[in-house]
Formats: sequence, C-alpha cells, structure tokens
Amino acid sequence: MFQAKKNYLIAYGFLLPWLIGLIGLVLGPMISSLYLSFTNYDLLTSPEWIGIGNYTDLFGDRVFKKSVEVTLVFVIVGVPLQLLGALLVAVLLNQKLRGLGFYRTIYYIPSLLGGSVAIAILWKNIFGLDGLINDFLAWFGIQGEGWVSNPNYAVYTLIALAVWQFGSSMVIFLAGLKQIPMELYESASVDGATAFRKFKSITLPLITPVLLFNLIMTLIKSVQVFTSAFIVSEGTGGPSNSTMFYTLLLYLKGFSYFDMGTAAAMAWLLLIFLGLLTAVVFFTSKYWVHYGD
Repeated sequence: MFQAKKNYLIAYGFLLPWLIGLIGLVLGPMISSLYLSFTNYDLLTSPEWIGIGNYTDLFGDRVFKKSVEVTLVFVIVGVPLQLLGALLVAVLLNQKLRGLGFYRTIYYIPSLLGGSVAIAILWKNIFGLDGLINDFLAWFGIQGEGWVSNPNYAVYTLIALAVWQFGSSMVIFLAGLKQIPMELYESASVDGATAFRKFKSITLPLITPVLLFNLIMTLIKSVQVFTSAFIVSEGTGGPSNSTMFYTLLLYLKGFSYFDMGTAAAMAWLLLIFLGLLTAVVFFTSKYWVHYGD
C-alpha cells in the first residue's frame, strides 16, 4: 500500500511541471480571455462588464465582415490549391528518379521558411510595382502594376505565397504514398490500367486518411494566417481592407486600438468557428475517407 502511494507521488511529481504549464499557460489565459470578451477593456484601466456587447458590435462592424470575407476567400481558394499542389508533387517525387533527395529538399525549403517576415518582405517586392513579376511581363510588352496594392489582386498574391509553401503537406502525402503496396499497382498494370486509372482507383482512395489530416491542418493554418498579411499591408489591411485577414484585425483591435475586450471576443469566435469546421470535416469524412477495413 505504501509503495503504491509512493509510486503515485513520484508520477505526479513528474507530471507537476506539465500541470503547472497547462493551468498557467493554457487554461488560465483561456478563462481570462473568455471573461474579457464580455468586458470593455483597454489594457490600461480595469475591465468593465458589458455582457455580449462586444459580440453584437462585431456583427455590425463593416471591417469585421470584410475580414471574414477575405479570410474565407483565402481558405476556399487557397486550401484546395495547396493540397492539390502538395499531392501532385508528392506523386512525382514518389517515382524512381535520379537526385530524388535533392528535389524533395528543394520543394520542402519554402515550408521551413514558413511565415517568416523575410519571406513576406520578399513576396511584397516580387509582386510590387517594380518587382520581378512586372519585369517578366515587361519582356512581352505588358505594363504591370502593384499587385499587392491592388484591391482586386492583393489577396491572391498571398494565396500564391501559401500555395508555394506546401512542403509540409507534401512530405506527409509522400509518407502515405510509401505505405501503398506495390502489388496493387502491379496487378492493375496486368489488367491494363492507365496511370490515371491507377491514381483514381488505388492511390487516391488509399491516401484519404492522409488527405483528411492534411485538410484539417491546412484549414486551421489558413484561417490563422497573419504574418504575410501584416507585412504586405504594413499592418493596415491594405487598400479597401483587401488583405484585412481575421487574425490581423484581431491583432489591431487588441494592440493598436487597445480594445482587448473585442479582440478576446474575436478570438473566441475564431475558436468556435474552427471547432465547428473541424467537426464538419470529421463528420463528412465517413463518406470519402477509406481505412484499412
């Protein structure tokens, strides 16, 4: 009996640092932000309880609605393109090619750079008025423009940046492709199946669990895009708020306008949206995800 209690104490002793981190760095801030979302709080004075005022004000805020619209465009257009590009490149890199390790590294490097400030600045210069894109178009006599400053195209330049950084999804797809038995492809070849038929009937169904994982992770990442939008628009959201992503507005509300109550409300709305979105994806996955059984 004494030895069992001693073992429990030792176990809880090892768990204690994690429990402290969970309570102090996760649960504590979450509870505080939930409380602040129902208050008027400017970081300088004590919070003032206003109930659901922050939430009702948000739904009447034109800039908030624009941020939701821009973010949805980014997700609806960008996520499928990211997954499609990652899958196609993974299929190509799954072939027996010379210098395969080099190609895998080259395609993965953009993901290592991730949402760095340097890459965002580079992208801004590439699509700027005097950037590489316009220099290329000038060879064909086409007069370019400042793509990142044009409200009609700005968000699509950021989508292009996100699609370029598909390396992480590609590596996961590649790992999934490696698990498909070669016997299936050999049998299909004997039956005269074309490469497209093999991809449609063998590759795609067998990597749907991997596709589900990549879809969820890419959705979560896309909804939370911030660095590229902040750098490209210099923290303003761009002309006509064309790059005013949800997280950028959240940051501005909290740390530029000192409206931390509204920022906390936006954070909780984002959490609820991501939870519902993930739940919908999991629910619908039973219709298109195929496991070993």
